[in-house]
Amino acid sequence: MLSPAGPRARLSILVFHRVLPQPDPLFPGETHAASFDAMLGWLRQCCQVLPLDEAVRRLGQGNLPARAAAITFDDGYADNHDVAMPILQRHGLSATFFVATGFLDGGQMWNDTVGEAVRHCRLPVLDLEGLALPGTGPERLDLADPAQRARAIGLMIDRIKYSDPEQRVALSAAVAERAKVARRGDLMMSSQQVRGLHRGGMRVGAHTHSHPILAKLAAAQVSAEIDQSKRVLERLLGERVGLFAYPNGVPGTDFLPESVACVRGAGFDAAVSTAHGAAGPGSDLHQLPRFTPWDRSRARFCMRLVANLRRPVQTVR
Repeated sequence: MLSPAGPRARLSILVFHRVLPQPDPLFPGETHAASFDAMLGWLRQCCQVLPLDEAVRRLGQGNLPARAAAITFDDGYADNHDVAMPILQRHGLSATFFVATGFLDGGQMWNDTVGEAVRHCRLPVLDLEGLALPGTGPERLDLADPAQRARAIGLMIDRIKYSDPEQRVALSAAVAERAKVARRGDLMMSSQQVRGLHRGGMRVGAHTHSHPILAKLAAAQVSAEIDQSKRVLERLLGERVGLFAYPNGVPGTDFLPESVACVRGAGFDAAVSTAHGAAGPGSDLHQLPRFTPWDRSRARFCMRLVANLRRPVQTVR
């Protein structure tokens, strides 16, 4: 009833970031191989899963199937290729992977610099005194157990997130230096792995070049970030890239109407946010909502899908 076929159809778009090989003691709720495998099984039972580009096209044409859904990933982590893709293939499903191109081939996102610094820090207390992190919070973070380490990561990410891009990189590097942990070079995909996704039947979309908060940038910078990611991926894959995901993706906070105009102007067919809800007739194809299911039972997972279909969708105008 909530997601019929045809002109009144609704499209549920799921968003993931990582699929870890094993559960993470720091973040036990993070999706891992076994939980992702289970979720795909539940999704196949209760939804008609389509590639996002096909789903968007059929949404515009008014001929989506009942209970339509699509699967997406953001950022471009190496485990998307190594762990998530084989599971998707076993279920006969395709997903769209939105790649921040500036981190390909050995790069690392600032938030992962913070996370890995805390994960591998051997100090019992991380002293932030003198780093001048934005906002307020404790300057000494206890790291005695996984729960305290997870809390420390969250506190620092919240304080750094809305700084300008250069400051985010500098602050995260300073945290890693204070923790005495070297940066990793294997968290994000290589160019070859992105090509491997494409060869494996997956879709690839753009996610800017350096994953900035677009709402914090001047118009010229927004256009440059969007255009560069599109050019890099098109050159890498040898074909047009028509899908885009806004970094962080909260309407009005992370991107603005001007950002949407830049995405349209760059020639993308559709773009996705992280506003909850489902797309339907009349939805702005350049502000399609997505949500992350986190339940660990089939019944609760399906109830979450139903609840999401009832939620109003936030957009910018």
